[in-house]
Amino acid sequence: INDPFYGMNEKDLQWIEKEDWEYRTTFNANGELITRDKIELDFQGLDTYADVYLNDSIILESNNMFRSWQVDITEIIRRGENELRIYFHSPINKTEPIYDHLGYTIPVSSNDQVDKKLSVFTRKAPYHYGWDWGPRFVTSGIWRPIILRAWNSALIKDVYLEQHAITAESASIIAHFEYIVTKPFFGTLEIVVDGKTIKTSTVDLKIGTYKDNLTFSIDNPSLWWPNGMGDQKLYSIELNLKKEEQLIQSKKIRIGLRTIELIQEPDKKGSSFYFKVNGKSVFMKGANYIPQDNFLPRVSPEKYEHILQSATDANMNMIRVWGGGIYENDIFYDLCDEKGLLVWQDFMFSCAMYPGDEAFLENVTEEAEENVKRLRNHPSLALWCGNNEILMKWYGWRNNANEEGKQIPLWKNSQDSMKIVDAYTRIFENILPDVVKNHAMGVPYWESSPSAKGGTYEDWKTGDAHYWGVWWGQEPFEAYRDNIGRFMTEYGFQSFPEIKTVKTFTNENDWDIYSDVMQSHQRSSIGNRTIANYMSNHFRVPNNFPNYLYVSQLLQAEGVKVAMEAHRIKKTYNMGSLVWQLDDCWPVASWSSIDYFGRWKALHYYIKRAFQDVIVAFESSEEEIKIYTVSDLYSDQKITLITELLDFNGKILISDEKKIKLKANSSEEIWKSSKKELLKKLQGDAVYLRARLLNDKNLIAENTYFFVPFKNLKLETPDIKYDFIEKEGKLYVTLKSNKTALGVYFDAGDIDPVYSDNYFTLHAKEEKIVEVKGKFEPFEIKNKLTIKSLTDSY
Repeated sequence: INDPFYGMNEKDLQWIEKEDWEYRTTFNANGELITRDKIELDFQGLDTYADVYLNDSIILESNNMFRSWQVDITEIIRRGENELRIYFHSPINKTEPIYDHLGYTIPVSSNDQVDKKLSVFTRKAPYHYGWDWGPRFVTSGIWRPIILRAWNSALIKDVYLEQHAITAESASIIAHFEYIVTKPFFGTLEIVVDGKTIKTSTVDLKIGTYKDNLTFSIDNPSLWWPNGMGDQKLYSIELNLKKEEQLIQSKKIRIGLRTIELIQEPDKKGSSFYFKVNGKSVFMKGANYIPQDNFLPRVSPEKYEHILQSATDANMNMIRVWGGGIYENDIFYDLCDEKGLLVWQDFMFSCAMYPGDEAFLENVTEEAEENVKRLRNHPSLALWCGNNEILMKWYGWRNNANEEGKQIPLWKNSQDSMKIVDAYTRIFENILPDVVKNHAMGVPYWESSPSAKGGTYEDWKTGDAHYWGVWWGQEPFEAYRDNIGRFMTEYGFQSFPEIKTVKTFTNENDWDIYSDVMQSHQRSSIGNRTIANYMSNHFRVPNNFPNYLYVSQLLQAEGVKVAMEAHRIKKTYNMGSLVWQLDDCWPVASWSSIDYFGRWKALHYYIKRAFQDVIVAFESSEEEIKIYTVSDLYSDQKITLITELLDFNGKILISDEKKIKLKANSSEEIWKSSKKELLKKLQGDAVYLRARLLNDKNLIAENTYFFVPFKNLKLETPDIKYDFIEKEGKLYVTLKSNKTALGVYFDAGDIDPVYSDNYFTLHAKEEKIVEVKGKFEPFEIKNKLTIKSLTDSY
C-alpha cells in the first residue's frame, strides 16, 4: 500500500478494516527446550480477534488487544520445526452483528468525520477508529512480542514490592510472590538490592500456582522525587529462586521509594484536589499523552526517549496517559521512573458508554488486573482513572436534544437506559476501583475525568476539570482566567505543524489550509476556520503559507500561555495544569506541543518557560495590570523585581526596582498599576512592559506584557545579528538586535535540533545566548541556520 499518511491515502485504505488477515511463521524447538517441564507461548499483544494455531491445533482465541495470553504448549510442540499461524478476524465484521442485534443505542461521542459506534464492543485502542486529531486505521495484527518460554521446577510469575513503611532510617518492603510450580521442592529465595544480598529465606513450593510473601528492609533509604523536586533514585531489586544452590529463576525489578497521596479536604470554596509526594504538596505541571503512532510497533525506544525527555526538559512533572489510546509499553514507564514524570493513568475507556454483558465485564476485569499488576511497581504511577469524559458526556446523552431544544430519546424505554447505567456502575464504580484497591495498594483511584468529588458532574469547586470554552466554545483567550477548577486535566488550542512536516504529506499545490489534503489532516470539525478566526483577532494574517503555519504556532503558544499562567497564579486553589496535548500519532494540525516527527512547536518552548519552578506573570483588566510571582520551591528566596516600560528601540521609559521575599510554594501579587497611570501620554501600540526576577544578579524569570493585540503593535523590522560559540563541546548562538523582535525562530533546514529557547522575544540592544542541542556537526548548523521573527511574516 502507499504511505497511509501521505495526501488522501487514508481514504483509499479503509478496505483493510473489513478484511481478515493471516500471519504464519515457523520456528525450531531444540533438544534442550523440548525436555523442559513446561513450555508456553506468551502472546503479549494480539490486535484483536485472533485464532491461534500451533501445528494445526487451535490453542487460543483472543479478543482483547490490552491483554497478554499465556498458552501451555508442552503437549503440542514438536521436536524440530513447528508452524505458528494466527488468523485475525476483521474487528468491524466481528462486531457489526452485535451492534445490529442489541436493540438499543449505546451512545458514543463522535467527531463528524468518523464512525466510532462499533469501538465500544471491542477491547481495542479507541483512537484506531478515528479521533479529532487522528486518522481511522482499524488495524489487525501482532503489536507486541510473542515469547517462547520453557522452564523446569518453577516460574516466578509475578512479584509485587509493596512499600509498607518508609522512614529516614529504614524502608520496609513486603515482596509478594506468585509462582507456578511443576515439581515440589525446598528452595531458597534470595533478595539482592543494588548488588548486595540482604535477605535469604527457605521456601517450600507445592505443585500448582503458589503465593507467598517476604519482608525485607533497605537502610537509610534515598527517596524518589518528581522532576524538579530532587533525585530519582531507583533501587535494583533482584529476586533469585534457587534449588540446591542452582539458580532456577531470577526476576529483576527497579523501584523508587516514595509515598503518594491524593488530598481531597473540604475548604471554604469546596474541596481540595492535589497530590502529596513524600509528604510535600506538589503543583502538577504536565501534558496529556496519546500513542505516538497509529501503527504502534513503529514507536522506537529512541522516540520514547525523545518525547519523555522533551517533557522533562519543559519542566513537566506529570504525564496523563489518556484513556482512548493504550496502556503503554514498559519502556514508557521505565523512562518516567528515570525522569521523575508522575503518571496519571487512565483505563482505556473514553467518550462512550459500554456494554454490560457478563462476558464483556469478565474481559474488562482480566484486562484491568493484568495492567494494574504490570505497572504497580513503578514509582511514577500516581493515579488510576476509570475513564475519560464519560461521566461528563452522560449528562448530555441522557438529556439529548435537537437544535430547537426538543428532547430526542436515544432509547426506546427506561429499561434500556438502565442497562447502560448499570454497565457504567459495574465497570467504573465496582470492578476498576476494586482491582486497584486489591492489587495496587496505596495508589489512588478516580472514577472519571473530569468529575467532582463523589463521582458527580464536574463542578469546578472539587475534583478535576476540562475546559474547552476556548476552542470549541470560541471564547477569547482571556476566558482561561475565569474558568479554573481545582485541577485542570485538559485545555488547549490547535496549530499547524511547521512546513518541514507539512511537506511530508503534501505537494506544493496543497499549500492552502482549505485544500483537500490539508483538511484531511485536520480532524477537528471546526479546526481550520477556528485557527483562522482567532488568528485574525490577534495577528496580522500572512499570505505566505509557511509563514501562516509559523504564526499559527505563535497563536497557539500565546493562547495556551494565558491558561498556564492563570492556573499557576491560582495556586493553591488550583494544583494541576495538564495541557492537551503533548504529541501526535501522525503529521496533522492538532493541539500538540510536539509534532509527529518530534519537532518542538512554539507551544513546547512556551510550556518550558511557563512551567519553570519560579515564574513572574501578568494579570490584567481594562483598567489595571498586576504582577504575580509563583514559586514551586520549598524554601523562601530573597529576590529583586525589576519592572520596566520600554519602546521597541530598547529605550527604558519607566523603571521600578524592589527587593521582595519569594515565599516557598506560593503565588503572590507583588505589583500593580493602573494602565492610565502607566501609559500617561504614551501610545499602547508602541511600548510594552517587562518584568524580571533576579537572584543576586542572576535572571531567574522574566515575562512581557503588550497593551494591544500583536496585530496592532507598531513593530519595525529588526536587524538581528548572530554568531556561534563552541565551548566545552557545546554549541551556542549569540544574538543581538537593533529593535525588539517578537517570535524569534530558528530554522536549521533538514536538521532538527532542540534549542534551549526558541520562539522568544529578543529585546533591543540586549544579547541573548541560546544552546543548540542534537546529533549534528557544528558546521552543519552554521551553514544552514536561518532566523526569522514576527515581522518577517508580514
